[in-house]
Amino acid sequence: MSTLKTVLDEVKNICGDSKTVVIDARDQILGRLSSVIAKLLLDGYRVYVVNAEKAVVSGDRKRVLDGYALLLRVKTHRNPYKQGVRRPRNPINFIKRTVRGMLPKENTRGMMALKRLKVYIGVPEELKRSNLKMIRLSIADASRLGNKYVYVEDICRHLGWKGV
Repeated sequence: MSTLKTVLDEVKNICGDSKTVVIDARDQILGRLSSVIAKLLLDGYRVYVVNAEKAVVSGDRKRVLDGYALLLRVKTHRNPYKQGVRRPRNPINFIKRTVRGMLPKENTRGMMALKRLKVYIGVPEELKRSNLKMIRLSIADASRLGNKYVYVEDICRHLGWKGV
């Protein structure tokens, strides 16, 4: 079983001198993927995440969907249309929000790290044409789970995302 440190070393060896990493999120566990992305961002890497809608969240489908739907009912005493908690409903912001929770966002280092993150639904043409290699992380592979997981796309559609 690989640890976070060995995975980070492996990613850095693959990238070489380039400080740009392209991560394929297809069938990757969102929490484990986000922790690796957060560490890479804090080390100064520019990270592109492709196939964001195909990342997975572990757990029973009904429990996961109900848990995220419960977050939508949290309101404020003030006008909720002007102020209040904004919950992400599309896969791009869903993954960015998860990574943001693992960064020190109160200081400049964390804010600059989050600006180096780009998330895409599918694979954009400019990344297909580039010579960057897409990386899949062994520590975050969904095959490590049993059979209970939900795709981010399904969660976002349940929350109200209309799709591309």
